[in-house]
Amino acid sequence: MKEKHPEFVARLEEHGLTYTKVSSEDDDPSSFTGSGWKSTYKTDDKNVAQERAAKLGAKLEWIGNSAKITTGPVPAVRLHKESRRKTWFNSLAVSYNGPANKKFCRGDTIVELGNGDPVPDDVMEDYLKFLEEECVAIPWKKGDVLLVNNLMVLHGRRPLLKPPRRILASLCK
Repeated sequence: MKEKHPEFVARLEEHGLTYTKVSSEDDDPSSFTGSGWKSTYKTDDKNVAQERAAKLGAKLEWIGNSAKITTGPVPAVRLHKESRRKTWFNSLAVSYNGPANKKFCRGDTIVELGNGDPVPDDVMEDYLKFLEEECVAIPWKKGDVLLVNNLMVLHGRRPLLKPPRRILASLCK
């Protein structure tokens, strides 16, 4: 991305990203996030949800029983402490709601640069093409285990061919 769109990457590094999502009360398995605000903040009390969101750096605005959740600006490119390499650390591919991304985004999430500028459509079109070109599908066999450094590897999900699958996740320092 830095080779093809250096100005955009510089703006990402300077301003970060702001995400806005409209979340219903209930979980929605068809959404990539899947969680309603009650599950996200582990409460059915709007005031408690508001307090918990604020502690996480998010703002909630109530729209009936739904919540408009705004997070950011947050860094979009981070420095990996051990390797000293810059890493692409964001959810642009699933949050961008422009014409280039009807494949992934359902329209309940909006992303913009941290200064309020929109993410350019032409940049996102190139980014999504880049993701497809660089994607590596791991052929799974029964009993396989995969460890991923989430700070260094951009990962995605593909539709299941044969359910069920079981995912055991652990976040480690």
